Amino acid sequence: MRAIGAAPVALLGAAALALTAPAATACAATSGGASSATGYTVTPSVIAPGSQVVLAARGCSTTATADSGVFDTVTIPGGAAVAATVDRDAKPGAAYEVTFICNTSPDSTAKAGLTVRAASDAPATSAPVSPAGVQGGLGGGVDRMNAAQIAAGTALAVVTTTGTIYVVRERKGSRPH
Repeated sequence: MRAIGAAPVALLGAAALALTAPAATACAATSGGASSATGYTVTPSVIAPGSQVVLAARGCSTTATADSGVFDTVTIPGGAAVAATVDRDAKPGAAYEVTFICNTSPDSTAKAGLTVRAASDAPATSAPVSPAGVQGGLGGGVDRMNAAQIAAGTALAVVTTTGTIYVVRERKGSRPH
């Protein structure tokens, strides 16, 4: 008799997982900088001339180099991140390619995009770069949510609340008095 009572809760859990999987996939695909799936990132991917961009080579266990037509070649220590200054004469609206080369396998390269936006009147500011880089997960990496993420979160909250109410009511009804 207990197995029948657990079946609806298991179905609710499976439904919650099915509802949140597309949002989690979409979030993973859109978060982080360019080429984040390989561990090579350019943050931010849209920047004003003269500002600093953070380059990370998490996919390389030794030193790596990053090169682009908009900044000088940069050496990145294994698993770390460094800052590079975008040339002040970079053309606004232009897209540049950043090429990462890991020194353990120089034949394999990773590429990421970098777009230069129009310079604003406000001075460019940047956060200091930690020597080891940020080791967090998404913590602030997602800059906005889309309608699918909001719907998935709402559906998850409704399914969880419904499941909790169901289990509590079933427990109350099955107790001998």
